[in-house]
Amino acid sequence: MRPGRGSRPRSKRRPEHADAQPAMVTTVDRGRWTCAPDADPAREPVTAMRARELGRTPIVVGDRVGLVGDLSGAPDALARIVRVEERATVLRRTADDTDPVERVVVANAQQLVIVTAVADPTPRTGFVDRCLVAAYAGGLAPLLCLTKADLADPGPFAAQYAELELPVLTMRRDEPDRVEALADALAHQVSALVGHPGVGKSTLVNAVVPDADRRVGLVSGVGKGRHTTVAALALPLPADRRGWVIDTPGVRSFGLAHVTPNDVIAAFGDLAAAIDDCPRGCGHLGPPADPECALDTLVADGQLRPGRLAALRRVLVAVRST
Repeated sequence: MRPGRGSRPRSKRRPEHADAQPAMVTTVDRGRWTCAPDADPAREPVTAMRARELGRTPIVVGDRVGLVGDLSGAPDALARIVRVEERATVLRRTADDTDPVERVVVANAQQLVIVTAVADPTPRTGFVDRCLVAAYAGGLAPLLCLTKADLADPGPFAAQYAELELPVLTMRRDEPDRVEALADALAHQVSALVGHPGVGKSTLVNAVVPDADRRVGLVSGVGKGRHTTVAALALPLPADRRGWVIDTPGVRSFGLAHVTPNDVIAAFGDLAAAIDDCPRGCGHLGPPADPECALDTLVADGQLRPGRLAALRRVLVAVRST
């Protein structure tokens, strides 16, 4: 006779995994996550799978996780991700402005480096504005990096963001020493780089991470070897700078269907409280669209520079256009 099913209910308790080793996810490839353990981030990467108890919990580059199992980093070794820590920041985008599904591109980055060429290809303020919106809404500090400054004057383009107090770095092919300024700006933090194809983003990554090509080769062996230029990849900076740079794939559009104007204003400490006096649904663009916006009152009272408000509203147009 087949024994009857026991009456003891299945326990919903899950192991606490107190011995799980903290790590950061450095890339994702079809059901496998490559991770850098905190104990020695410079060693060979650890390949891991998601533990069953996590279900479909999304895990992206930059996520802080807990690992158990084989952490040797050997070719056939496989660890398990048993815990995903709460995210401090998120860089999100949608495929386009009508896509209701938002995608987390990078987690826990402290800085978003927006890489734009001042020529070849021609720079577009619209793309930079959208990246700024995503940074402000996600809690990242933006940095504008203008490449190919030897081909055109970067001044006019950079001037459009001066009132936003946006840090700007310029790169010239005939002055390679300028890369040191970028490396200093990336030091001791996690930075994500975003930009159109052809603006020189990968060139900058190779300059600030001397062994970037070797590390990309190591990680591309995960799964069936799909090249990692199609996915975000986190690379450690040299030991004296102790930071991470996350190279993201070149993008041609940055959907903002998930962002509201208030998400952007909240990133400005001198303006966040003022919008409490705005009417519901205010887009903060001023007359005629928003005739009762409280930000105009700040300008009238001398508490906000008109140029700063104008620059902010140009960025907010990117949200209103979604």
